[in-house]
Amino acid sequence: MSEAEQHPPSCCAPGRAEGPGAGDAPGGRGGRLAHGPAPSPGPVLLDTAAGDGEAAAGGRAERSGGGRAADADGSVLLPGGRFLMGTDDTEGFAADGEGPVRPVTLRPFRIDACAVTNERFAAFVADTGHVTEAERFGWSYVFAGFLPTHLRRGAARPEHTPWWCGVPGAWWREPLGPGSGLNDLGGHPVVHVSWADAAAYCRWAGGRLPTEAEWEYAARGGLEQRRYPWGDELTPGGEHRCNIWQGRFPTRNTAEDGYEGTAPADAFAPNGFGLYNMAGNVWEWCADWWTTAHPAGPRANPTGPGRGTSRVMRGGSYLCHHSYCNRYRVAARTSNTPDSTTGNLGFRCVRDA
Repeated sequence: MSEAEQHPPSCCAPGRAEGPGAGDAPGGRGGRLAHGPAPSPGPVLLDTAAGDGEAAAGGRAERSGGGRAADADGSVLLPGGRFLMGTDDTEGFAADGEGPVRPVTLRPFRIDACAVTNERFAAFVADTGHVTEAERFGWSYVFAGFLPTHLRRGAARPEHTPWWCGVPGAWWREPLGPGSGLNDLGGHPVVHVSWADAAAYCRWAGGRLPTEAEWEYAARGGLEQRRYPWGDELTPGGEHRCNIWQGRFPTRNTAEDGYEGTAPADAFAPNGFGLYNMAGNVWEWCADWWTTAHPAGPRANPTGPGRGTSRVMRGGSYLCHHSYCNRYRVAARTSNTPDSTTGNLGFRCVRDA
């Protein structure tokens, strides 16, 4: 057990059922949107006609050093093979099903070097007319510390995680609620997207969400049983390698890593596979249904249970802090209901090789 207090997964990204009306926005699901019709992309976003992956890759994947450079579509080909999944690390949460350590073999696959950005998601919406679940519900979760007083006061808050507010009108284009926007955030990960929204984008992009095993293999970057994508030390030589909370959660964020909220999708050095932000920044949806029971023996291309009520999320976010939720480790995991949306939850795509 970690020295950090064990908190439920909802501390990381609360579920929609914990919000206003036990899941329904005023007027009910599918009713009138609190923020009105979705606006056109407008000048905030950069070239939304760019091919899938170009914007997030930003032409900078070559910074990976010993890693693999991303292709023109922003993805990296990984060879697959055998790796050790899970952990028995004393820093971990056994109740989350992080163990046992088990050998897993994967076939080759391609994975986005970066999480899907606002630019890329805007291109998808412009092409398909997709309406996100946050829009249909009429609200989404926003970290209270980001909100002006008039939105924070009276906002519905989960009982055990009052730093989250259910904000009417919060969605991917207005991530902090009505009146906010995406100025200077085109290259940041899109947030306020549900599992279904993420899966729809991946289909449009010719891919799919990663299985949990694929995600962990990719996050490890070729390192065997290390705690983080770069090794066992969180800040080697005093250098911040990911976007998480510094200071005292949830009242004081010193932002020593340079960011209070999301960072650009290609911020910080990539791991050994050339993948960015596999720890911190935003949680990432995986394809698998959630379970904490894993066979101890060897597995090949596991896909998780056949059914369930929650989907796996991986990677941690800018709100993670060792004092209460050190789930930014490579083997750390949590879950949420597929219709849930928050300001720290995004995704990336994979494609079969």
